[in-house]
Amino acid sequence: MRPPLRPARHGARLVLYLVAAALAGAAHLVAGYFYVVSGLAAPLWAVGLFLVWWLILTWIGVKLASRQSYRVLLVPVTAVVTWFGAMWVGGTFLGWTA
Repeated sequence: MRPPLRPARHGARLVLYLVAAALAGAAHLVAGYFYVVSGLAAPLWAVGLFLVWWLILTWIGVKLASRQSYRVLLVPVTAVVTWFGAMWVGGTFLGWTA
């Protein structure tokens, strides 16, 4: 079953949501840049996994944005936290160096 649709936002609430979604999208693009350039310190297989994860997060963000959910703001936060965590694990335990 699908969840019931929310009533459409109007006026100031719509503008606020659009600004929040645009900020989330821009932040996610910035996180994507770090995923791409992580090849400077991570091996190619890890960069491939990073990019797959980033695309999955992008898909989740698009789904959340289409539902006009403010949870879309958590997508770039998740991207940044998982990137830092993965790079830390790689550097500490797998010997990744720049």
